[in-house]
Amino acid sequence: MTKQIKEKKKIQRQFEGEVVKAKANKTISVLVIEHKLHPKYQKRYQVSRKYPVHDEKGEAKEGDRIIFVECRPLSKTKRWRFLKKVS
Repeated sequence: MTKQIKEKKKIQRQFEGEVVKAKANKTISVLVIEHKLHPKYQKRYQVSRKYPVHDEKGEAKEGDRIIFVECRPLSKTKRWRFLKKVS
C-alpha cells in the first residue's frame, strides 16, 4: 500500500520592468509597460503599472531592467520579490 503524494506546483507570476525609484531601504519601484490590443478596434495601446518590489541586498539601481516574482505579503503593499537583473 504505497501512497503517491502529488506535489502542488505553486504558480508564481513573473514580470520584467524598469526600476524608476530605488531610494527607500530594501524597496524599489518598478514600472512595467504592457502592450494590449483593443478587442473591437484592433488598435494597440500601452498600459503601465508601478509595483513596489522587495530588494533585500539593494542590488538594483535606477534605470536597471529587472525580473521580479510574486511572493507572500512582506508589508502592506509589497507582494513582489527581486529575482535578477537583466541589464
